[in-house]
Amino acid sequence: MKRFGSLRGNKKHKDPNRSTARRQSEPHGLFASGLSSSPSTPAQVAKEHTFPLESYKHEPERLENRIYASSSPPDTGQRFCPSSFQSAARPPSASPTHHSPSKSAALAAAPGPAEAGMLEKFELEEEAEDSESGVYMRFMRSHKCYDIVPTSSKLVVFDTTLQVKKAFFALVANGVRAAPLWESKRQSFVGMLTITDFINILHRYYKSPMVQIYELEEHKIETWRELYLQETFKPLVNISPDASLFDAVHSLIKNKIHRLPVIDPISGNALYILTHKRILKFLQLFMSDMPKPAFMKQNLGALGIGTYHNIAFIHPDTPIIKALNVFVERRVSALPVVDESGKVVDIYSKFDVINLAAEKTYNNLDITVTQALQHRSQYFEGVVKCSKLEVLETIVDRIVRAEVHRLVVVNETDSIVGIISLSDILQALILTPAGAKQEETETE
Repeated sequence: MKRFGSLRGNKKHKDPNRSTARRQSEPHGLFASGLSSSPSTPAQVAKEHTFPLESYKHEPERLENRIYASSSPPDTGQRFCPSSFQSAARPPSASPTHHSPSKSAALAAAPGPAEAGMLEKFELEEEAEDSESGVYMRFMRSHKCYDIVPTSSKLVVFDTTLQVKKAFFALVANGVRAAPLWESKRQSFVGMLTITDFINILHRYYKSPMVQIYELEEHKIETWRELYLQETFKPLVNISPDASLFDAVHSLIKNKIHRLPVIDPISGNALYILTHKRILKFLQLFMSDMPKPAFMKQNLGALGIGTYHNIAFIHPDTPIIKALNVFVERRVSALPVVDESGKVVDIYSKFDVINLAAEKTYNNLDITVTQALQHRSQYFEGVVKCSKLEVLETIVDRIVRAEVHRLVVVNETDSIVGIISLSDILQALILTPAGAKQEETETE
């Protein structure tokens, strides 16, 4: 296994061209299985990044201090740089504003063709651009994916010739949940290896505690992909660092994925993996400085956010293999654990399944969920819950502070009512305000 750094300096955008060139020449991160070579990294001169948000120009120092103070250890060093942090010598015309005086000015301020691909589906009238409900949408459209990448982070990359078993052990050892897959023959990234793959392998090949899972022990990643995908290979869903965060949210939700690799289109380097959690945390850091939309004061029941029908759940004595079957068949990422009285007592997520690899106990999946959860690698504070009567503002704050991927919606007796996920929240905050105007336009 070879280790490549994925570090950047802590300096801000004093020289945008230099920092951008450094980003383009970054190595891939941590490679496994003796990768022949990383993609070439030619030094290129890229366009400057501008971040127009007029409402933040009054408090640049406090905002920057807060983003460092509010970040958890993995998130230190956010690369946020509003226009007020840039050189004062830069002319104002270099940064587009939200309140475009004309259509031509709006077109001049629009992103390039690559960034604007998905945004074309969400063309909004100028009144919608100025509306209070679209404030978070405008925030995301005004920031690039590169703004959210930490100045220092770890990226794990696997060559497709690596054994599946070693790859999952490497995920555990490095404390990550997914890794881009590099194919040396093509000299490009071809997919992602995630905990879902681990679950699918166990679901497909597990027979009994007496039969070793040969496929997990011997298969290479490329062999598993050929068997699992069976000629249905699709291009890796990824995004450019210069694309807007709005594009990133739309891509995550539209493609029903949880991880979006940020890949430099010039060098071919993977820079980071965007997640719902990371994006929502970035947005929440600046919510107090933006106008608060009226829907933030409405409760979940009124907004209809979340899933409240046919909720998948398990019991404490449910065997792990049955829980894995539910993951695969229902395509969910977590299963509330409900006792005999209907009370939610725990939650079993896909991430908990990786502990089977950490403990090397995946050859016995007949153990119960309760037994498996005794091996949690991290301290578990309990199920994070909420009520349908709580307002969206409270829900966003709770899910960000708890650093979880979902909240279990319960009633007065702690019985399960529904599930609200990060994708549900991002849809409500960012995509729904855009989509609502689109539907009105189509009706007209």
